[in-house]
Amino acid sequence: MKKSIVALSLLASLGTAYADNQPVTIILNSESTMTQGIALVLANQMQAQGGQVQILLCDKAGDLALKNAAGNKLKPQDVTPAQLLDGAIKKGATAAVCALYLPNTGHTPDQLKDGIVAAKPDAMGKSMLEAQRKVIAF
Repeated sequence: MKKSIVALSLLASLGTAYADNQPVTIILNSESTMTQGIALVLANQMQAQGGQVQILLCDKAGDLALKNAAGNKLKPQDVTPAQLLDGAIKKGATAAVCALYLPNTGHTPDQLKDGIVAAKPDAMGKSMLEAQRKVIAF
């Protein structure tokens, strides 16, 4: 019994330490407001639990990176996906639009929110290959 308690305590402390440094890349390309919302709610939750979150916005989800991004509010918090993205960035997440977004939408880098850049495929590919990184796509 005593060994079980010690083992469980050790596993719990290892799990916490792992979560505190867990790198996560969220690739978001959905046009759906609810899909964008849950992806960004989860990004914020992972950050709150110590995860190091990187967000890659592609296709219609790239529009969330624009300075004038608006959108429909989602219940129960009455926030838009753009507001959830802003919150994640303020708490330390990094965010980028995919390398194809700007040249294929006609938008320019100066239309992106502060801190959001166009991803460099070589750097993004390298980070996605990191052994401990989780990659989640929405």
